[in-house]
Amino acid sequence: MNNQDSSEEVIAAIRKIIRAIDLQSKKLTKRYGLTGPQLIVLKEINKFPEKKLSEIARQVSLSQATVTSILDRLEQQGFAERHRTSSDKRKVHITLKDKALEILKTRPSLFQEEFSDRFEQLADWEKSMILASLQRLAVMLNAENIQSPPVLTSGPLAATSQEVDRYLNEEKSQS
Repeated sequence: MNNQDSSEEVIAAIRKIIRAIDLQSKKLTKRYGLTGPQLIVLKEINKFPEKKLSEIARQVSLSQATVTSILDRLEQQGFAERHRTSSDKRKVHITLKDKALEILKTRPSLFQEEFSDRFEQLADWEKSMILASLQRLAVMLNAENIQSPPVLTSGPLAATSQEVDRYLNEEKSQS
């Protein structure tokens, strides 16, 4: 195998990974009307209903501004509701609505959860090899300094319902 063939195979593998993430994101959006980051935030709120927004942001590895934007979208779509406490107007509690609770009962899986389960089954040397290879690849793509939360999804992290519709329609036009 020559170097040209190898680099083309690497690029093809990268494209397959990107496409797999994209398809999973669209499947999640089509089935539940939620983006991956929205589902991550819903799951975190469901696990810890009394948690502050800043703590939720830290737990899901997103900025507080991004989580606030995601929560805005979740409210608009009828998945969650914010309430200020009567004793301290600065404190905001988030309540999940029935629509969100019904979805969470089905235990929707996130792409990264499935990946993590499979990754953990690998031998330590395989994990190290994959990590080192991907870190090297990031450097080769001049992407080592790009900040990216550990969320395997495509599209915007805090999408409006119009953006979600546009995202889904792109898939139809590409089919």
